[in-house]
Amino acid sequence: MSWRTVVITKTSKLDYSMGYLVVRDVDSTAKIHISEISVLIVESTAVSVTAALLNEMISKKVKVIFCDDKHNPSFELTPYYGSHDCSLKLKRQISWNETVKQFVWTQIVAEKIKNQAAVLSYYGLEQSNQLLAYIDELELNDKTNREGHAAKVYFNALFGKSFSRNDDCPINAALNYGYSIILSVFNREIVASGYVTQLGLFHNNMFNQYNLSCDLMEPFRPFVDTVVKDMNPQKFEKKEKLQLYSLLNDELKIDGRIQTFINAIKVYCKSVFSAIEDNDTSLIRFASK
Repeated sequence: MSWRTVVITKTSKLDYSMGYLVVRDVDSTAKIHISEISVLIVESTAVSVTAALLNEMISKKVKVIFCDDKHNPSFELTPYYGSHDCSLKLKRQISWNETVKQFVWTQIVAEKIKNQAAVLSYYGLEQSNQLLAYIDELELNDKTNREGHAAKVYFNALFGKSFSRNDDCPINAALNYGYSIILSVFNREIVASGYVTQLGLFHNNMFNQYNLSCDLMEPFRPFVDTVVKDMNPQKFEKKEKLQLYSLLNDELKIDGRIQTFINAIKVYCKSVFSAIEDNDTSLIRFASK
């Protein structure tokens, strides 16, 4: 079972040899068996990667994320075909029942707000009760935008009344970085299951190639928020990024078992797909701390 998150931060060459990722720099050579790697993050632009390694990473379903010259996630390696029956899965996805999609989205929103309330409760903030009340007010497909109202209360309670998600500040830089990392993990799981990320349940922006990923990741955002809150970043540099990477190895409870963060996403995604395919939202399994 893959579990490692490998981060490449300095000038080096990455290639493939006998089942191993080989990392060569001016001082040393290191090998990591690919079967152990779940996510590879190439943070430096001064890295060369062989095509043989990339092909092996794709075949072993390793998520590979590349960063730009500012060390922010920029793009990722995604296979054309993630499953042997992807043509059938695509036909089904296009035909997903609209009402079922709306019920699933409503549950996802409820779980997101529930997790946000749990974060506020953990820090002893009384606004958690207000968020729980929003869950009781939820309508099908969140027609009254309880998600948006909850978000405003939540972020102001967590980071202060003067905080805005539009601010150019270390907190937002950390939040966006963490969200982009887990978005990539969701992209991998969706493609590996034979579906496409463009066709969402609620999100349907024609310029967003990750609509479905953005839908499914919503309940996991508060896990990033907790890391950033504890971090209280006054700057956002290498140390802070490594703290966010470590989130992928945290443990979550899901379906009666303890799983790593990445495996919990896998269980959750599969349960959502089963719920939609079987028209039964009771099949959805959510994760918790």
